[in-house]
Amino acid sequence: MDPTTDNAGQPGDPGDARAALEALRAEIAKAVVGQDPAVTGLVVALLCRGHVLLEGVPGVAKTLLVRALAAALDIDTKRVQFTPDLMPSDVTGSLVYDTRTAEFSFQPGPVFTNLLLADEINRTPPKTQSSLLEAMEERQVTVDGTPRPLPDPFLVAATQNPVEYEGTYPLPEAQLDRFLLKLTIPLPSRQDEINVLTRHAEGFNPRDLHAAGVRPVAGPAILETARAAVAKTTVSPEITAYVVDICRATRESPSLTLGVSPRGATALLATSRAWAWLTGRDYVTPDDVKALALPTLRHRVQLRPEAEMEGVTADSVINAVLAHVPVPR
Repeated sequence: MDPTTDNAGQPGDPGDARAALEALRAEIAKAVVGQDPAVTGLVVALLCRGHVLLEGVPGVAKTLLVRALAAALDIDTKRVQFTPDLMPSDVTGSLVYDTRTAEFSFQPGPVFTNLLLADEINRTPPKTQSSLLEAMEERQVTVDGTPRPLPDPFLVAATQNPVEYEGTYPLPEAQLDRFLLKLTIPLPSRQDEINVLTRHAEGFNPRDLHAAGVRPVAGPAILETARAAVAKTTVSPEITAYVVDICRATRESPSLTLGVSPRGATALLATSRAWAWLTGRDYVTPDDVKALALPTLRHRVQLRPEAEMEGVTADSVINAVLAHVPVPR
């Protein structure tokens, strides 16, 4: 029997839930080599009921990472390949005329799932991109004036390529702000790349994760237990003020035209609490805030063109802010 549930299938001890999520990270590592920060980010997003934008060059296992997460979770998952001709109804669903009943019935789209992999989201036009806005924020889809709730948990994991801009449509700020985290997937180190090739030489098939030994080790009940424990993680007034000071400092940066909004500050507080709980504490420290600042804030700021030409990046601005904002003691 799963140690995180009792005979009735109800969530168990928070410590068991934490252990299950640690096991989740280990299961994903069976398929994906050397991307521990991204795996941790996905777990944090699940705990915060947030969404994740994965950015990296082709071939760094962005899609495989999400597929491995789905395989290690006992939840429903669907994948949508975003293309220029994709329509909003292809994502949300549509009304279909039934000739037998002479009535229209709603046919749910792939967004009605627990984990939606939106592959290459920046390759579809803004009209289709915006079809996800209501789903991501309100966790429902409205078709023909009728709101239809999405299942819980619900997470959108979107991927995009940062180097190939021909035929792409950059995500607008309003949609970027809906993503809890933006995780950059770097090229692997030399040793990690050797390990990847060794696995393939030994017969690893990225299209068959079951054969790779990836098994479901957590599910909705465990996530609910973990979320309840995260909600009880203590945040001192000093930490709250520290988060606010960081976000306000971005609004005053001469390198930015757009700083972090209050929604971004709320997101940073939430991800810091989740990280603190995952590391085994029931209180948040300044180091927790620093650890999650880059993935939580990097997509919520906008660089000035002249700063961009000088080689300034969103990460460098946030790092400068972290270096200058006084840390509470």
